[in-house]
Amino acid sequence: MPIKNQIESDLKDAIRAKDELRKNTLRMALTNIKLAEVEKGASLDDAALLALVQKEIKSRRESIADAERAGRGGFIESLNAEIAILEAYLPQQLAPEELEALAKQAIAEVGASSQREMGMVMKVLVPRLGGRASGNDASQVVRRLLQP
Repeated sequence: MPIKNQIESDLKDAIRAKDELRKNTLRMALTNIKLAEVEKGASLDDAALLALVQKEIKSRRESIADAERAGRGGFIESLNAEIAILEAYLPQQLAPEELEALAKQAIAEVGASSQREMGMVMKVLVPRLGGRASGNDASQVVRRLLQP
């Protein structure tokens, strides 16, 4: 089942179960999906939907960092719960060794030897990740591998 259909189905279940946190989280995700579809003028494929879900998770992680600085513990718990709900729609994440192997392969393909060529490596690597690792994790691995 496509991701969007799964989210819509889970939203209906959350409404029936009166699960407010799940309902609000999934509604927000669907709103952002529909907004992106309107901007594009067409339905999004699963890769684009995965990218949107990852973007939602990333924004919540950034909000957690801000909430920690502000000392808002209850808000942090809520954000962590939303992240857990959204992560259920992502494919199984790559193990660190698998991510490193893909990064090494991309570096070899591009022939990169310094951090200045990191952009070229990331252009090759990110499409291969398919939502199984964040861009941030991938860039950290590539940066580490390209250090002299």
